Amino acid sequence: MEAPVQTSIHQCHENGQWMSQLPEKLWDVPLYNLALPGSHDTMTYCLDKTSTVSGNESKLVKFLNKCMPCIVHPIIMKWSTTQVLTVMEQLEAGVRYLDFRIAHKANDPSMNLYFVHMVYTTVTVQDILWEVLRWLETHPQEVVILACRNFDGLTRRLHCHLISCIKEIFQCKLCPRNVVPTLRTLWQHGHQVIVSYEEDVAVEEHCELWPAIPYWWGNKTATRALIQYLERMKRMGRPEKFFVAGINLTENLRYILVHPFGSLKKMTLQSLPCLKIWIKQQYPGPKKECINIIAGDFIGNDDFVKDVIELNTKINTPLRCQSKGAGTNTISSSTS
Repeated sequence: MEAPVQTSIHQCHENGQWMSQLPEKLWDVPLYNLALPGSHDTMTYCLDKTSTVSGNESKLVKFLNKCMPCIVHPIIMKWSTTQVLTVMEQLEAGVRYLDFRIAHKANDPSMNLYFVHMVYTTVTVQDILWEVLRWLETHPQEVVILACRNFDGLTRRLHCHLISCIKEIFQCKLCPRNVVPTLRTLWQHGHQVIVSYEEDVAVEEHCELWPAIPYWWGNKTATRALIQYLERMKRMGRPEKFFVAGINLTENLRYILVHPFGSLKKMTLQSLPCLKIWIKQQYPGPKKECINIIAGDFIGNDDFVKDVIELNTKINTPLRCQSKGAGTNTISSSTS
């Protein structure tokens, strides 16, 4: 029998302008050496209940959904939804990394692009990009990382269309990849958006696009196994620039069958107390075992965003990264 869990999600309005409130000594630290809260599969709060299964899913899932939609589709929705706050609410709560899984529906003659996680969203990518812009215009010192990924069903023509939309919407707010992204530099130039794009050819052609940001995905159903995976990745050493430590658990068929009344939400909320302890033990910075972006599911719960932001207070004094062989060595907050 599963233990009862607290399943409420609350929205915090205190972190809407947290970057502008950082102490001046952090304004010259590259964003990839700060701690940034992120949301995993950002757009799943608006999955379309009537949507077909995405083209990337297995033939078995598509077959079962076609044969038994009344049974299979609700199960897909329970295990595909990773967020309940809208993108505007996530930004207002303090999230600064948005995980955009982008897709084009099969047999759709239009150029409309959607977000996807097993099924498609009700909203288009273009509409959400405009929403992000409107939010940024009222938060001129906040910076957002948009990780454009997956690209299920996108042709070369659709990639060109998407990149054109990104440029048209954000214009001079886009930070070119040759800029060292410190807050001071970004504020001076009016840059508020860093777009990472998981398509190497497109990145080479457009200086406004940043390379794909590595995502440490544990693919674990158990919290302890996920933490062991993250610690193993840390021991191997962090990437030089942006990267994500994903604290999201991942279901598999066996887990779903063993938990017939479960959901990704229940699975996630049960794991939060242990993950909260792990988060509070982390240090931002450039050293081998330091972290950068931490992304999770159901980000409005359990002070996740607040805990990640507060890691930056550890940079106020000489930063001490608890890495093997580091001993008592310290680095100043301005090291890049």
